[in-house]
Amino acid sequence: MAALTNEQIIEAIGEKTILELSELIKAMEEKFGVTAAAPVAVVAGGAAGGGAAEEEKTEFTVTLKGLSDPGKKIGVIKEVRNVIPGLGLKEAKELVEGAPKVLKEDVSKEEAAKIKEAITAAGGEVEIA
Repeated sequence: MAALTNEQIIEAIGEKTILELSELIKAMEEKFGVTAAAPVAVVAGGAAGGGAAEEEKTEFTVTLKGLSDPGKKIGVIKEVRNVIPGLGLKEAKELVEGAPKVLKEDVSKEEAAKIKEAITAAGGEVEIA
């Protein structure tokens, strides 16, 4: 059997119907023990780019972890209501008492720092992630 050139193979494939190509792919997968699925790259955090600088995070999540002083719960509830506009007193109280709870997601670094400062000053413990 004479060896076909790549151009001849491409020409032959170009003349096939979609159904014939699908059958050809299945036959090649079976014969060679491979799959035609696109490979998925899995990148572990920090290992990508051969030690290149990690991309700076631009969106943060602010979480109320609890109270630093249980006697300051009312102040923390007030600050939580300032952070989450439209939150009722009952809902804010439940949020504070049910900590840890997410206060805000996808906020800028500056906004996250302001929220943390306000809640911490009122007597709450906040985590920014």
